[in-house]
Amino acid sequence: MADQVAVSLKVNGAPRRVEVFPMLRLLDLLRDELGLTGVKEGCGEGECGACAVLLDGQLVNSCLVPALQAQGAEVVTIEGLPLHVLARAFLEAGAVQCGICTPGMAVAAADLLKRNPAPTDGEIREGLAGNLCRCTGYTKLLEAVRRASEMMR
Repeated sequence: MADQVAVSLKVNGAPRRVEVFPMLRLLDLLRDELGLTGVKEGCGEGECGACAVLLDGQLVNSCLVPALQAQGAEVVTIEGLPLHVLARAFLEAGAVQCGICTPGMAVAAADLLKRNPAPTDGEIREGLAGNLCRCTGYTKLLEAVRRASEMMR
């Protein structure tokens, strides 16, 4: 069995140092080692986006990222986002149902709105394209991001 390796990173603004096995995924580091259970495992294959986080400002599926790749990086999870506007928009639009995809959708939406404060419907679809939802049919999610965009302006 391989020895554990120290990983130092910043998570949601706080410096963290964690001993992990070399093949551990960033998803498992966040959930199991740091207790950030807002990051969800949906598929474990990078297809659903439930585990989406920002890694050095880039939207990634944490189930595909080796924890060691986060050495020295800054990671932002759903717990680290200022969500008052997004949460309100998601609730008002009825975009929250079972909750599995919600954290990943919110991280993707926040990333999109940071880069593009007034996205078109096509740009919203593209911004959320890496996230799957089996409950809402996406119409309510599009509406939620539109609402959030309007509230932020």
